[in-house]
Amino acid sequence: MKLHQNPRHWASKKALTTPGIRSVANYGLVKLHTKIFLGKADEDRREERREHLDDFFDATMDTYVAALQADYSEAEAREITHLQANFDFYNHGWTEMMEIPTDELATHFERYADFFETHDITIDAPLGSFAPADGVTEAPSTPEKLDDPEHPHAEGGFADDVYVETEDGEVVVGGGEEPEDVSVTESPVVDDDVESARGD
Repeated sequence: MKLHQNPRHWASKKALTTPGIRSVANYGLVKLHTKIFLGKADEDRREERREHLDDFFDATMDTYVAALQADYSEAEAREITHLQANFDFYNHGWTEMMEIPTDELATHFERYADFFETHDITIDAPLGSFAPADGVTEAPSTPEKLDDPEHPHAEGGFADDVYVETEDGEVVVGGGEEPEDVSVTESPVVDDDVESARGD
């Protein structure tokens, strides 16, 4: 999968792993991801999927932190959560929201099989052990789209590794090194008021 990586991603990583800020960052990143992916959905389907996506992305924030704790890179940890989302989109027939072609799902799964199997994640059960105890809000599926899948936002050919497009437009394997001077205020969902209230 090809991802982007810029200071906002590093700042969000720091925010999600910093006590006292994590809950604010978690909430904001969930809403941000829901907004982004609803923008890829058919307009008449967006509202019926909103609560499902909020619940789903909330769980993937825990996945992201767990992957970092398991020594996956920032790009790899983020790719893992994007794969969870794409598994979910596939299961619902939401092919227009997918970032990878349907025929690359298994290849991507195999790359992270150790992590996925450790946490009971499968393509059919993409949250695995990260699923909330009270479940995820249901949303209508569109299984007919799987018969002849169209995924205008998917980019194939990047299934063998995690590819990162830098701010300069260069595509590199694995992503960059974390800057030393990362500030959580560079995250798109954390502002100066939160940081100053924490006392940093």
